[in-house]
Amino acid sequence: MNNTFLSQFLMMTNLYSVGMVIILVGLFFIINKMSKKFKFTKLMIISIFIGLALGVFIQLVAKFPDNPGEITWINEVSTWYGLFGNGFMDLLKMIVVPLVLVSIIRVIMNMKEDNLGKLTFKSMFMFFATTAMAAIIAVIVAKIFNLGSSSIQAVSTSEELREITSLPDTIRGLLPSNPVKVMADGNTVAVVIFASFLGLAIRRLSKKYLDIIKPFMDFVEAFYKIIVSVAITVIKLMPYAVVPLMASTIASRGVKSLLDVVDFILALYISVAIMFVVHLVIITLSGMNPLTYIKNASKALILAFTSRSSLGTLPVTLEVLTENMDVDSGTASFVTSLGSNMGMNGCAGIYPALVSVMLANMAGVEMNFTFYVMLIIVITISSLGIAGIPGTATMSVSVVISGMGMGAYFPLAGAIIAIDPILDMGRTMLNVNGAMAASIAVDSSMKKENKKERKIA
Repeated sequence: MNNTFLSQFLMMTNLYSVGMVIILVGLFFIINKMSKKFKFTKLMIISIFIGLALGVFIQLVAKFPDNPGEITWINEVSTWYGLFGNGFMDLLKMIVVPLVLVSIIRVIMNMKEDNLGKLTFKSMFMFFATTAMAAIIAVIVAKIFNLGSSSIQAVSTSEELREITSLPDTIRGLLPSNPVKVMADGNTVAVVIFASFLGLAIRRLSKKYLDIIKPFMDFVEAFYKIIVSVAITVIKLMPYAVVPLMASTIASRGVKSLLDVVDFILALYISVAIMFVVHLVIITLSGMNPLTYIKNASKALILAFTSRSSLGTLPVTLEVLTENMDVDSGTASFVTSLGSNMGMNGCAGIYPALVSVMLANMAGVEMNFTFYVMLIIVITISSLGIAGIPGTATMSVSVVISGMGMGAYFPLAGAIIAIDPILDMGRTMLNVNGAMAASIAVDSSMKKENKKERKIA
């Protein structure tokens, strides 16, 4: 079955490939039946366990190979599973830019002028503060686990150190010099900036030329309703996407590769759990019951965990915040849009801190108080502008270890990079959770200030 049609076009050269695709389709029918009995959140949790079991089953059939990537039929199964899992993510990404653009325009044209500055400052402060806390937690956990001292083997990697962009160039890169290009690239911070200018222009012109710009304002309101409806339609497909996303991740990475770096995996997920608790504390101080929050946020968190894309999860995050948690739609749109590109606690906070300490131990670099302070500062500043798509945590690590003068030791992280998708699941979930926590905190603060202003007036 190795002819070109089967191997390169149909991607099915083995009966195992055919069988695993048939099993997935069968599971879709089962999920469809369960959707009539279970609520959406429960169905999502069931789907993630089904996907996990399916991934382990594929590994069992392949007899737990050391390198699953060398087995043709597993690659074929991953490709077909990617059609359903990654195809769903493509549909979500389809609505991200129009949703962010129209949401920000709509918010600003209906917002008080002085609120935009406060909203921006509070959002930036929350992201930088939580990223610094995440880095501190990760450094402490890394020291407790003594990462890199002996257990993680120095496996070289073909992954190269990413080219570093200076801070001024990074900030300039966020400016929408070409609005169409930044939309195509999914640069949500640039989209937010462009939408802010449009919204402010509408506010300014509405005082004199309301009759002229009124059709555009009505168009914005109508388009917002339409794009939200499209988002809800796509979100209903989530349980079907979670299964292949989870199964493909487990099947393509293998179980043995995880055992080699189990201490790093434990360190990362313990750091994620501790920072998750910190987020819950912030949410509690903002006036929301943490248990209620977890129940309402589970849909977005599960999708973030399985998809490994903060940006792709954005439509679901917005729906959860506005529909289930009563967060102002403007605040939710603004804060989460920024959070999909900056201040990501998992990818830009915890992960580079753990890798930096591990590499320092492996290379025999002295780690004193100055080293740790510098590490926290570098991590916090470099968290600006990291794109919310799978794989960009490597960019964050590149910036941090180069800033710490350890760029030459990057190849030592080969064993970690090899299992990056497993790590990325926890990192992305924390990124999204941090964005939601920031949205709730900023929304609570803005509402309190507005109440005080009304009382004074």
